[in-house]
Amino acid sequence: MLFKNQYYYFVSGLPDFSFDSTKLPFSVKTFREMLNETLKPEDKMLVARYFLRYDNHNLFHYLKKSDAAWHPAGNFTHEEIAELVNKVKSDDPMEHELAPGYFASVIRQWLSAEGIIQARTLEDLISSFYMDYGLDAKNSLIARWFELNLNIGNILSAIYARKYDIDIPQVVAGSNAIATTIRENPNARDFGIGLELEWFDTLQRLSEEDDLYERERKLDKFRWNWLEEQTTLDYFNIEYLFAYLCKLEILERWVSLNAEEGERIFRELIQDLKSGINQPEDI
Repeated sequence: MLFKNQYYYFVSGLPDFSFDSTKLPFSVKTFREMLNETLKPEDKMLVARYFLRYDNHNLFHYLKKSDAAWHPAGNFTHEEIAELVNKVKSDDPMEHELAPGYFASVIRQWLSAEGIIQARTLEDLISSFYMDYGLDAKNSLIARWFELNLNIGNILSAIYARKYDIDIPQVVAGSNAIATTIRENPNARDFGIGLELEWFDTLQRLSEEDDLYERERKLDKFRWNWLEEQTTLDYFNIEYLFAYLCKLEILERWVSLNAEEGERIFRELIQDLKSGINQPEDI
């Protein structure tokens, strides 16, 4: 059995909270700082993988030379992203322990086709590489968390695409078994995955919720319950702490989110689908 680092003292001191809590024990930013002070190097790398989605956002806007605000939750500063891009331009290794290999692949493809590749294509390219990277995590819980969210995003994209008469294969991301099956069965009621995913019917019912705020909240409650089920026997290891981080981020989102904001996000999701986005983003 593979030995796992144990964080008895740290975990014992963490406050409990629930999905319905109205106050945060501390922010995600604060908890991340606590993790950085506590975790062993190999576990820090796993947590860094979780936050790479913010680096994807920053890399995209850096390559596009846009004036979008820099997302502070990423692993890299603006200067570090610039250095990574320059390293790739010079055909030098990135030499940063947190830099995923797909960064170099994205940057090379962008540099070779700059002015030709469309912004949406670049965004899809980054997203595709990131999902494959997440699914390849050397930790079963983290890899399954990435796959769960990939599957949720693809199923919802397919459902909304059908509703708005959009080409379903066009809005499905990734290349895992569920994505492939959806692309191959766009006209099937369950896209051919009803027997493969026991929670497909649950997700379909949630997608039909009329109250948009409640729909998104129930989706996050589904994710929350999944995390708890997957970590029933985990108490002091990185799996427990990763689930705690994910749940804390969910709670932080809902403590600050109101119904009006939920409505706005859903409208943007539909607009993105109509524009050809591969998958809806989490709120």
